[in-house]
Amino acid sequence: MKQRIKSTTVLAISHNGQIAIGADGQATMGNTVAKSTVKKIRKIADGKVVTGFAGSTADAFTLLERFEEKLNSHGGNVKRSAIELAKDWRTDRYLRKLEAMMIIVDKNGILNISGSGDVIEPDEEVESIGSGSMYAKSAALALKRHAPHLTAEEMVKEALTIAADICIYTNHNFMIEVL
Repeated sequence: MKQRIKSTTVLAISHNGQIAIGADGQATMGNTVAKSTVKKIRKIADGKVVTGFAGSTADAFTLLERFEEKLNSHGGNVKRSAIELAKDWRTDRYLRKLEAMMIIVDKNGILNISGSGDVIEPDEEVESIGSGSMYAKSAALALKRHAPHLTAEEMVKEALTIAADICIYTNHNFMIEVL
């Protein structure tokens, strides 16, 4: 059986007017670290939109390219572009086979796009994807509730650190972007 490069943790938080998105740098193949400095966060639309991806890297880049096309054809409307991508992802024979997820952030908020056709706006302005996502999301929610003095960037860094301390598929090589 062919092993795929996968596994990661991506986390986005909106807090006190700041939106931060971060990811670790680990990619695994089976139960082996394939690379520890993968950049899973990308700025697009002249830095107005930031995306994070989890899953198969090639699949994620395919989705990122498709999202950028949608963004260009819908005048920069992130939500509309995300919905159109999700519709294509669910119905297109080629895209349906892609194994990745995306978080997209802009000044208006956070969106999670999945291959099942979902475009999710998180209730508590915290969203995560990847193998360490539930560790990071749990930590982020606790920080939002009990450490509101922290910035969104500080919360992302601390929550990813907690996830990396627990999840074997998450490392401490973080990339964090702030809007």
